Amino acid sequence: MAFAHSGRTLRLSTAAAVVGVSALALTGCGLFADDEFPVGTENEDGTTTLTVGVSPVPQGDILRFIDEELAADAGLALDVVEYQDYTEPNPALVAGELDANYFQHQPWFESEVEGQGYELAHYDGVHVEPFALFSERHDTLEELPEGGQIGVNNDPSNQGRALAMLADADLIEIAEGVDPAEATINDVAENPRDFEFIEADAASLARTLDDVDASVINGNNALEIGLSPTQDSLLVEDPEGSPYANFLAVREGTEDDENLQKLDELLHSDEVRDFIEETWPDGEVAPAF
Repeated sequence: MAFAHSGRTLRLSTAAAVVGVSALALTGCGLFADDEFPVGTENEDGTTTLTVGVSPVPQGDILRFIDEELAADAGLALDVVEYQDYTEPNPALVAGELDANYFQHQPWFESEVEGQGYELAHYDGVHVEPFALFSERHDTLEELPEGGQIGVNNDPSNQGRALAMLADADLIEIAEGVDPAEATINDVAENPRDFEFIEADAASLARTLDDVDASVINGNNALEIGLSPTQDSLLVEDPEGSPYANFLAVREGTEDDENLQKLDELLHSDEVRDFIEETWPDGEVAPAF
């Protein structure tokens, strides 16, 4: 399905379709040869179009800024493809539908590579979207009731991140010997207020905030529903030194491609840093370089 958005056409693939294509292509030897999917498309004006999969906010905003303001001088044009579901951009990249994607942090990347066997590579982090605890029912952490329902991510890399934030705020304690960043709800050793943890995917947590006492919501999903992690939350992560910086990911073997390197250089440019800081002045999105 395609739809018009800000003058560009953005494709939303279903996970089933992408995984189906990937499964067929990965049959046999397992993964693609590096040259099976050439990087980019050469245009008559001498530029090269790169197709990049993103989460709509802030990654889509950042890449559209690059496309409109910086790409042409670097000999590039960008086809920005938005995905709402975190499970879709990596299969699309592996299947050759994308030249790169820009939506994920290191823990998610590692879980995908290890769990799915993807041969992917990535460049350095570009930005951090702080996790935050939001509530429509309560104004402070102190108001969270005993037995209250707290929404948390259902994927391992982000569930640990959510629980680590709650533990840092002394709302819970993680079992001794367990890395909080890798914890699951089964590793919660102390839960003084007897919170009930409701697991859901990241997008659902934002859509169902009214149904629980509070939810830990990914920064990009919060921004999409008009919530500021730094202004509207009960609790927010400190992005300083965060291991959750989002980066540009590519198929392994293509990371030395000249055009992909140009795009990564633009993502780490002073102009992009200024764009991030001016667009999200309260730290809802923070540069990681």
